Amino acid sequence: MTQDTDHQLVKRVLAGDKSAFNLLVLKYQHKVASLISRFIKDPHEVEDVSQEAFIKAYKALKLFRGDSAFYTWLYRIAVNTAKNHLVAKGRRPPSVDIELDDAQAVDDTEMLRDEETPEANLRRDALQAVIDKAINDLPDELRTAFTLREFSGLSYEDITEIMNCPVGTVRSRIFRAREAIDRKIKEIM
Repeated sequence: MTQDTDHQLVKRVLAGDKSAFNLLVLKYQHKVASLISRFIKDPHEVEDVSQEAFIKAYKALKLFRGDSAFYTWLYRIAVNTAKNHLVAKGRRPPSVDIELDDAQAVDDTEMLRDEETPEANLRRDALQAVIDKAINDLPDELRTAFTLREFSGLSYEDITEIMNCPVGTVRSRIFRAREAIDRKIKEIM
């Protein structure tokens, strides 16, 4: 249903109804900003890059074939825009802000979150730093696949379309990313 609605909005935009694109922006602006924030820390830059991604999507809308869901196509544009922004600034994607809830590889996160002692806070901060660094140190392909799956909640099929590679490659990249992060966590435990 959502895919049909998105495709209908795209058809309306292509037919000259510019307000239909505003509906797509409203629907996906938070998801796109959240995705971009996994690559870029500065909220002002995230806002600028998000806006740039939507402008690129609008200009390229006539190239949208409808073979995939609109948001998959849009996410591909957003990821590429974020990467291009970082390259233009001469930076690599920074570490990703993640919640301890998302660090599934760690069995004692419940304990770390519940304790409010200075020692527990130090352990939690150290663990968070290790996780952030492990994600940041991943090669681009692994980090992108992992981020799209774990932080954006996309399916393997959607990631396949965004990264333009076979589903087996996506699964392998996510598996290798999880292994690398797990190894780093085990080193400090």
